[in-house]
Amino acid sequence: MTNDVISIILGGGAGTRLYPLTRRRSKPAVPLAGKYRLVDIPISNCLNADLNRIFVLTQFNSASLNKHIKNTYHFSNFDKGFVDILAAEQTPDNPTWYQGTADAVRQCLHHMDNFEFKYVLILSGDQLYQMDFQKMIQHHINTGAEISIATIPVSAKDASDFGILKTDENEAIVSFTEKPSQELLPPWASEVSEEMKAEGRIYLASMGIYIFTREVLFEMLKEQADAADFGKQLIPYAIEAKSKIFSYQYEGYWTDIGNIESFFEANIGLTDDLPLFNLFEKSQTIFTRARMLPPAKISGTMEKTMIADGCIIMANRLERCVVGIRTRIGQGTVISNAYIMGSDYYQTLDELNKAKEEGRPPMGIGEDCVINNAIIDKNCSIGNGVQINGGKHLPDGDYEKYTVKDGIVVVKKGVILQDGFSI
Repeated sequence: MTNDVISIILGGGAGTRLYPLTRRRSKPAVPLAGKYRLVDIPISNCLNADLNRIFVLTQFNSASLNKHIKNTYHFSNFDKGFVDILAAEQTPDNPTWYQGTADAVRQCLHHMDNFEFKYVLILSGDQLYQMDFQKMIQHHINTGAEISIATIPVSAKDASDFGILKTDENEAIVSFTEKPSQELLPPWASEVSEEMKAEGRIYLASMGIYIFTREVLFEMLKEQADAADFGKQLIPYAIEAKSKIFSYQYEGYWTDIGNIESFFEANIGLTDDLPLFNLFEKSQTIFTRARMLPPAKISGTMEKTMIADGCIIMANRLERCVVGIRTRIGQGTVISNAYIMGSDYYQTLDELNKAKEEGRPPMGIGEDCVINNAIIDKNCSIGNGVQINGGKHLPDGDYEKYTVKDGIVVVKKGVILQDGFSI
């Protein structure tokens, strides 16, 4: 069955809601949990299900994503597996860039024509979850579906943020509505498990994860040449056309990392004693680039903190923090509720001496700093005595060296904050 599937990961648009993290990188390339990239999540879910023929579709700021995939996902010369980037390309037949999720797949169909497969698994590049795709594929086959949509039960409070699907007693999808208002919700309840009912999660939200039978996908994309998006156009059309569309209910942890607040909460949530997303699950390994880094060296008090390889931490206290690779933190510093992405490289002694001569702090976080409710992007140089106090008291705004969204201060990649800088 694994040889019957091609997987497609959608890289997404410009990622404006994740700005400034997407200022110089695409959404799938945004660092996650201190050592991964967002794209590692759907790729790892595929590899854990023995699905190793994967295309990643991108068009915005794709250089760092290309580099990450090139340096990470290598298969044996005797293996047919691959993870390939398909960047948007202008051709004589199609002079436009990707206009949406469905259009992106449509423009790449000719790259897949030479492969043998029966099913196409379509995934988003900016979600956090651990799903056994083999079960979903088997469900697709057992129901005789032409299209399967992964759905997750949500409460009335959350339903207005999603596309909501209505199913019949056989799990067939019979109707769809996009982000319904609260007063229109009651008729959209579907059959869910008793556990979900007890939690009030009786509405089925589309997760943006689809399985198409090959012929159906190719025909539908060609027939509906103006349909640019799966969720907003192609799926509603398929439902109206009475295609065989079935729901595959998933009740595990899943979050759509669409904005700074959800991204921040997803990362900080990893520091919980029993996080909803389990990085330590043996059967659901998260794959990423293997780096030959030394062990982390730590002194000071740490509470509910995750620390990646190659760090040198002399801080006084870290609490509810995710600390990325090669991070340096000086003595006396106190950090809470923060995601520090780390650095792409270590500075040499010559570089450190030059920075000192020019009055620049070294890369990392200096001494006696106080940081709360913040994301520190990669390769930042933060001096001594810097204070960053995020929270709802700060209005949203974009500034030269940082951005504030929903009370979270995001220090931009590679900036320098001199001694005593205060937010």
